[in-house]
Amino acid sequence: MALKRRTKVNEAFSMASMTDVIFLLLIFFMVTSTVVVPNAIKVTLPQAKQQTAAKPLTRVTIDANLNYFVAFGSQRETQVTFDEITPFLQDSYAKEPEMFVALYADETVPYKEIVKILNIANENKFKMVLATRPQK
Repeated sequence: MALKRRTKVNEAFSMASMTDVIFLLLIFFMVTSTVVVPNAIKVTLPQAKQQTAAKPLTRVTIDANLNYFVAFGSQRETQVTFDEITPFLQDSYAKEPEMFVALYADETVPYKEIVKILNIANENKFKMVLATRPQK
């Protein structure tokens, strides 16, 4: 006696549920990517409407060997240690409260060294400018 099955097994694979899952994942990633805000240093870019006189400038330079140099106004740059930078900048600020600090760094200097100087300026509320030296 041969028994027959009443239902047939469908060998086709339905992609409808798979496309639903992919569509939901796409929406999820699109929504979450717009919510993520990267941490960044707040940089105030200059917006000049007219030419103004340059304020006294204090320079901090970091060379490729991670040596620090500082100068105020037209003084010649002198080499200092990292710990001597903060007192130098504070003395310069006491001489001229309208000064701003220009930071020059070699291309090979790790970014964490630049951030250390930016943190000193941020803690003391100094106006900071990231600058580059003209190529010779």
